[in-house]
Amino acid sequence: MASILLRSRVSSIVSRSKKPNRRTFSSNVDKESIISSQSIITDQAAEATAAAAESSAEAAAAAASSDRKGWSLFKYGLIATLTGATGFAGYATYAYTLDEIEDKTKALRQSVNYKAGEDESSIEKYQGLLYSAAMTVPAKAVELYLDTRRAIEEQVKGFTEPTSDKLLPDLHPSEQHVFTLVLDLNETIIYSDWKRDRGWRTFKRPGVDDFLQHLSRLYEIVVYSDQLNMYVDPVVERLDTNHCIRYRLSRGATKYQDGKHYRDLSKLNRDPGKIIYVSAHAFENSLQPENCVPIKPFEIDEKGEGSVDTTLLDLIPFLEYVARASPSDIRKVLASYERKDIAQEFKERSKQTQRRMQEQRQQGFFRRM
Repeated sequence: MASILLRSRVSSIVSRSKKPNRRTFSSNVDKESIISSQSIITDQAAEATAAAAESSAEAAAAAASSDRKGWSLFKYGLIATLTGATGFAGYATYAYTLDEIEDKTKALRQSVNYKAGEDESSIEKYQGLLYSAAMTVPAKAVELYLDTRRAIEEQVKGFTEPTSDKLLPDLHPSEQHVFTLVLDLNETIIYSDWKRDRGWRTFKRPGVDDFLQHLSRLYEIVVYSDQLNMYVDPVVERLDTNHCIRYRLSRGATKYQDGKHYRDLSKLNRDPGKIIYVSAHAFENSLQPENCVPIKPFEIDEKGEGSVDTTLLDLIPFLEYVARASPSDIRKVLASYERKDIAQEFKERSKQTQRRMQEQRQQGFFRRM
């Protein structure tokens, strides 16, 4: 009996020792499952976040690309518009005057100020307002161009045009019949040059004193030079001690055109038919060649010597004849010489006239006999 009890206890102990620990097992399984589920959730969240970040990055890149394309189109469109406007403005400036452009764009500029008529329908009024609004920008651009060009031309005119439309004061009523003798300065009545080693030197042309003194009784004498007045004034003061020259005109009175200063005789406030312009470069520096009397240039060599020059004295008989004959238009007289040496040609004509008169006297004398 005792052995049976002992055997049953031993077997129960053995079976108890072989029975697994449920508490320990269940806790291990729960821990592993929790860790596994947490790792799965974390991986899924990371993947979702990455996908969202990637999608938002793609969206941002697409938006940035769209913005860049839009900015590029706007930029190129703006550049093309400015280039076209600049090209049009340049062509218009070259091809048309300011008055012509104002006349051609008058309708465009007036289209902005739309006023509906009483007999217009609502549709016509709406169309007129829409057209006026659409023309606002082009019209304002044209007005800006006109204002800018007008301001620039006014500034340029101050450098290219004579200082006044009347360079000389009005002629006295008692001298309306007097001719105006306009003289160039350099190489005409003086010779002046400059070198670094010796500076300026100035020479009077032979016979200039007698020329001025004699013709000042018959003409209104004006010196018209393209030099600055700071050069012209002291030279004329030393040259004309007897004050035979009434007026001096310097560079400010010339017209600057094609890189050169021209004498504009139309601005002298004198009758064009009573103006004579004497210059060694008359046809080259005057805008009125029909009033020009060209003469030989006066020059001096390095030694201060020049050839015998009687040009001014030879011209006195012709100018004296014009002053006394007082033709109605000197331009017709000068045209008859066909740009020849007027002093020499006048001398030949005078000889021919004297010869004919002498022949006529002789014929009349023989008839009377």
